[in-house]
Amino acid sequence: MINHHDSFKMEMMKKMLYILFIFCSITTLFAQKKITIKKANSLFAKKSYVKAAVGYEQLGQSKEVLQNLGDCYYFNFLMTNAVRAYGQLFFTYKDSIDKEVFFRYASALKGIKDFDKGDAIMSEYVGFEQNTPKFMKNVTRNFPDSFKLEMMSKNKTNGDFGISFFGDKVVFASVRNAESKSYGWNERPYLDLFSASVDSKGQLVKVEPFPEIINTKNHESSATFSADGKTMYFNRTGDKQVKIGEERIATVKIFKAEFKEGKWTNITMVPFSSDEYSVEHPFLTKDGKKLYFASDMKGTIGSMDIFVVDVLEDGTYSQPRNLGETINTIHREQFPFVTENGTLYFASDGHQGNGNLDIFMSLKLSETEYDKPLNLGSSINSEMDDFNFILDEANDKGYFASNRTGDDNLYTFIREDNKVQYLVEGEVRDMKSLELLPGATVKLFDDKGNLLEEILVGKDGDFTFNTEPDKKYKIMAFKDFYIPAEAEFDTSQKGKVYLDLQMKVESYYDAEDIINKKEDGTVLIELENIYFDLDKWNIKPQAEQVLNVLVGLLKKYPYMEIQIGSHTDTRASEMYNLRLSNKRAASALEYLVQNGIPRKRLTSVGYGETKPLIICPNNDCTEEEHATNRRCTFMILK
Repeated sequence: MINHHDSFKMEMMKKMLYILFIFCSITTLFAQKKITIKKANSLFAKKSYVKAAVGYEQLGQSKEVLQNLGDCYYFNFLMTNAVRAYGQLFFTYKDSIDKEVFFRYASALKGIKDFDKGDAIMSEYVGFEQNTPKFMKNVTRNFPDSFKLEMMSKNKTNGDFGISFFGDKVVFASVRNAESKSYGWNERPYLDLFSASVDSKGQLVKVEPFPEIINTKNHESSATFSADGKTMYFNRTGDKQVKIGEERIATVKIFKAEFKEGKWTNITMVPFSSDEYSVEHPFLTKDGKKLYFASDMKGTIGSMDIFVVDVLEDGTYSQPRNLGETINTIHREQFPFVTENGTLYFASDGHQGNGNLDIFMSLKLSETEYDKPLNLGSSINSEMDDFNFILDEANDKGYFASNRTGDDNLYTFIREDNKVQYLVEGEVRDMKSLELLPGATVKLFDDKGNLLEEILVGKDGDFTFNTEPDKKYKIMAFKDFYIPAEAEFDTSQKGKVYLDLQMKVESYYDAEDIINKKEDGTVLIELENIYFDLDKWNIKPQAEQVLNVLVGLLKKYPYMEIQIGSHTDTRASEMYNLRLSNKRAASALEYLVQNGIPRKRLTSVGYGETKPLIICPNNDCTEEEHATNRRCTFMILK
């Protein structure tokens, strides 16, 4: 994949200088006549976003001004300015903002690669935690293909997109027609259709505009052709703006053209186009029987949905059918492309992705059902808009569009097998609280029990191991004061190369009533006290019963390690008590060893009279108080 990082800032600077020039020109014009909120709102309603933004910049920082200003920049992909406006809006008016603004603000933040803040805002919007970098890392490893990219034009400000196959050529839309009048949305020329060849380096060559019968004073874009090249469907904007709700817009329509006697003719609008809604991005299947498109017509789930109509033998069309909620979300789904086996590729900002429009694929399950869409991963999707994916399956190559450098540009790609290593990755969490557990140890074993690798989990609570194909493994997670968790898995020669293991470990004190965590962090096994005869350290029958409970617990949890502590009362000398307590602790340890507990899991220590539970004035304790101070403690070390 080509690294555009070095050129990204330069391209964005060029675009910002261009926009700044436009803004300065408009600002000079507006300075001659004081802008009003009514005038700015009128421009905004007409979608003259560049002029509206210049006006709003002069009008203070009311909620309406900041939201519309942010939208003006957002709809022109000026994400840094959008973040500035939305940020002030959220700082001042967050509690009264429409929820959809949360989505746009989060998308703008992701567009400038501020994923931490963008994910935080998006998490509020969707109601569950978002982690875009981690999600994209996962899907990139998961997706079976990767893509090697090449930009198709040295001039990165032509605004090229909407590419389609046209025999051995391609057709695309562009603003490279400098003689065309400017469009209020972004103050750039209107779109026209062009044909071109693609050379061996993936560059567009022999670029030629379509004739004037196709390229009119309005926008033309997104052409699609029948297999014989004699029928074309394409987009064209309406001749007039129509008021829909509070906005005045010129809707996008699909037109059909026929190639007869060496020229395009019979330009007709398809019957499911309308002044009341847009139909756009047509795609005609190779057999010519289905026409897919995007629309905001009645019945859409979101702002734009993907629909399909049957193209009947008499040239008429069936009623449009929405592809349903598996594909369409409450946001944008656009630019459908369907392979011969029915696999659907499309762009969406409603399914989880890298930010803004990403490219997805969905396998066809039946005539009306599609599988859950898969993000194509970060070898093709960026933090900005990525869309208009088309594929030559036989040769594993194709084209798509992206505005990742500031303007719409076309890219050619070569599809390759995903060459990432077989990986096992996951997180270690507390079973009860589900909190991440940094500091845990995770070990990888082969199917014979040999330890292959061991890592200490970092602050993110996650771990990664390299593995090999077609082998079986066991993985175990360890954390002090927790019961180890384990999982077995195998890596096949085919299928997913990414395995997500959630290692949930349960603390000993959550699992057992007799284990308690003290305020100072120590974890104790609470057993009945062990009593010894005066000046003795041998284990009495009553003590055996208590220690047998401990034996059972240690056998139940074979990774538990404990410290046996012995305490005396304050009678006799300090040295005498210290020696006696050491002998009693060692005696309890030996009993555990004799009953099958490995010595390496046990330590003993005598505290003598140094840690009494009851401190008596003038060392004048009752017999009951002395008995309380004579005790054994069992502290879990790990």
